Amino acid sequence: MLRFIVRRLLLSLITLFLILLVVFALTRVFPSDPAKQLAGPFASPERVAFLEENLGLDDPLPTQFGRLLRDVVTLDFGESFSQPGVRVLDLIRPALWNSAKLVGLALLLTLPISIFGGLLAARKKDTLLDRSIVSFGLASASIPDFVSGVLLQFLIGVKLGWLPAISNAPAEAGFFGQLEYILLPALAIVFVYFGYIARITRAGAITAFESDYTRTAYMKGLSTGKVVRKHVMKNALQPTVAVTGTQMGYLFGGLVGLEVVFNYPGLGRLILNAATAPDFPLLQAGVVSVAIIFMISTLFADLLIAWMNPRARINLDDA
Repeated sequence: MLRFIVRRLLLSLITLFLILLVVFALTRVFPSDPAKQLAGPFASPERVAFLEENLGLDDPLPTQFGRLLRDVVTLDFGESFSQPGVRVLDLIRPALWNSAKLVGLALLLTLPISIFGGLLAARKKDTLLDRSIVSFGLASASIPDFVSGVLLQFLIGVKLGWLPAISNAPAEAGFFGQLEYILLPALAIVFVYFGYIARITRAGAITAFESDYTRTAYMKGLSTGKVVRKHVMKNALQPTVAVTGTQMGYLFGGLVGLEVVFNYPGLGRLILNAATAPDFPLLQAGVVSVAIIFMISTLFADLLIAWMNPRARINLDDA
């Protein structure tokens, strides 16, 4: 197990290096120049050259990339280009925390409903209930999160007025007040991910229900509830755990459309604003944050699967 963790961490470092290389290359081919953006449309060439020197944009590319690697190692990305005098980490921390709250609430709502729906569909395979759950899941998963967000915003937030239509909670809002503000975008995520996770859970549960160990458990006289809890759950949920782990990076950094619809100050929206500024340090820090979250979540998912499946533990010990 320890050897597996060390190997995965080394592979994660290599992956992170390649991500940094790609992001660095992409930011250097941007059509807009940060120095010109900051100087303004009527700035003199001398003023632009002065800003380029101060920002380090006139340094050789290997020097700039080495500075990026140093920033990642020290977790200090310096000051923002678009907001001079403001540290990049001071912008990343609140956005990351906002995304964590939204993702946490969405998963807290999505996983129980989706897992229950998938298990129920598998238990009632090829019945009307099974086909209804699968059909609803396919329909909900085919709608982009920002589209379902607009629909929920109009219906629940504007038309009925049950929840705030804008999710940027005031500073004085308490814990439950903040939950009220982020419930609508969380429900939009639930609407999309229900079908995705429920179908994966259903497929794993069908395999588990049709396995020899489940038949043996029934032959021993165990009730359906005990069979599901002791034999089906751990095996059926392994694909669900794997998929949830791989989706964490997207949930933190890819909900740009949803965050724009609800005016929510999350990490995805911050990365979008940094890309359009352009703000190289902020953009690079945002992408690195998403990459690290993805690597940690997938590693944690693999370890959780190993705990759920003894055969997986043996494979990890031999890795």
